[in-house]
Amino acid sequence: MQFKSQTIRAIAPEMDPLRIGMGWTLEDLDKPQIMIESTYGQSHPGSAHLNWFVEEAASGIKENGGKEARYYVTDICDGMAQGHDGINYSLPSRDMIANMIEIHGNATTFDAGVFIASCDKSMPAILMGIGRLNIPSIVITGGVMEAGPNLLTLEQIGMYSAQYERNEITKEQLDYYKHHACPTCGACSFMGTASTMQIMAEALGLMIPGSALMPATSHELKDMAHKAGMLAVELAKKGMKASDIVTKRSFENAIMVHAAISGSTNSLLHLPSIAKEFGIQLEADDFDRIHRNAHYLLDIRPAGKWPAQFFYYAGGVPRVMEEIRSMLYLDEKTVTGKTIGENLDDLKASGFYEKSESYLDKWGIKAIDVIRPFDNPIGKNGTIAILKGNLAPEGAVVKHSAVAKEMFHATLYAKPFDCEEDAIYAILHHEIHPNDAVIIRYEGPKGSGMPEMFYTTEAISSDEELNKSIALITDGRFSGASKGPAIGHVSPEAAEGGPIALIEEGDLIRFDIEKREINIIGFKGEEKSDEEVKKELKRRKELWIPKKPKYTTGVISLYSKHAVSPMKGGYME
Repeated sequence: MQFKSQTIRAIAPEMDPLRIGMGWTLEDLDKPQIMIESTYGQSHPGSAHLNWFVEEAASGIKENGGKEARYYVTDICDGMAQGHDGINYSLPSRDMIANMIEIHGNATTFDAGVFIASCDKSMPAILMGIGRLNIPSIVITGGVMEAGPNLLTLEQIGMYSAQYERNEITKEQLDYYKHHACPTCGACSFMGTASTMQIMAEALGLMIPGSALMPATSHELKDMAHKAGMLAVELAKKGMKASDIVTKRSFENAIMVHAAISGSTNSLLHLPSIAKEFGIQLEADDFDRIHRNAHYLLDIRPAGKWPAQFFYYAGGVPRVMEEIRSMLYLDEKTVTGKTIGENLDDLKASGFYEKSESYLDKWGIKAIDVIRPFDNPIGKNGTIAILKGNLAPEGAVVKHSAVAKEMFHATLYAKPFDCEEDAIYAILHHEIHPNDAVIIRYEGPKGSGMPEMFYTTEAISSDEELNKSIALITDGRFSGASKGPAIGHVSPEAAEGGPIALIEEGDLIRFDIEKREINIIGFKGEEKSDEEVKKELKRRKELWIPKKPKYTTGVISLYSKHAVSPMKGGYME
């Protein structure tokens, strides 16, 4: 076949001499051109090691007759951005990385691409970039870090920090936890957004089966990167574009897997944004529909018991898909050239599960302890619900698998805060009491870039008095490590004058997770009729004065001006 890169060479006479100037040979110029785009950089453990896999992929490309070109666009770390305004850059960074991938791929043009990332925003960003480029594409991830002593993992640091603030543990204890929570490179070892999005990439069919969330230090992951490079050349020769693999049914498969693993709520921002780049409409209601009656199987932190490295040991995405096989579209294509169903059959016959499960022997557990069988699930109603009502006309999201059953239905007294810092102070200084609803607003995409409320959720979930008696309601988002009664992505957001902006202290907030409802039902502690509530909210809206933008220049200002609703994906339009 005629490769696109060769067509461009014919009309761009500068291409050959400029590539020769980089050290390419005349023979290289005639080969399939494969870009390797990674988020490598010394920015955090999820990216600091990615050049290992870049070089393995490059070796695979060469071995199969292609010529590689390395491109880099380093991501940032939500963990390092916590506790200061750096977290406001997190979600906008996703769109900026996707922009650079689009620029890199289209300014020169390539016949295929290998895309390498690990973490919260880089994983959705490369998938968005793949959608925009729509060239033959394969994803390899940087895997997951190992747990520390006594299976210590990073998401526990928020809990220990809150305990230290309340004088429940010593500084020496906190320092020990901080100094041992990240013993290796890789994504954080819990089912946060990074782990979730690695799994989503494989569920969409864009990864070699079984390669998501492998231990970052394993030789097997380097082997996968080498295979990915070789396979990219094959995909280029076949002309098998990403859009030939990724369909609406692919996304529905991914959401079903999302339900089975109790995936991060941030997926409701990322999957619709990725789908948009493939020309596919994916809505929050699709998550609610698919999660209903879905089987929740994965006993991995933060909702479960084990660190995320055990996911691969238990059989990874293939094991999850095998268990929920009856609920998937098995004829969807993948980068192997085979369907999901064919891949699952091949893995079963190859001894894949026996090999991966052997790694669990040192802990004395079985795969069934990590990934439950379909007929013995942790839950049968998925893990995510979309709530709607006069507080969130466009919707809000809650991970009900992380909420105590006694908080599935509640009527609470509003305690509104216009920023997260004030809310955290109130929680840690015992100004919040049982039956309060902590409202954090002006933290949506247009308000401040939509930071995550990780420290707030940890302060609540680690407080025995509050974690089953109050709720956090916000137009911001949550860390994938969050647990407890947290309702986020409230839309329309406060910066757009949504009802969350109109809440006053003492308003009555009622939510019912099973009925998918969230409403303001009264004022000053007194319940009112629907008509009275509607009238009062209208009065408040007429008096509402928009806040001045928190950012008037730079990236966050640009993002806030162009970001859509969180329930649509929070992408820039």
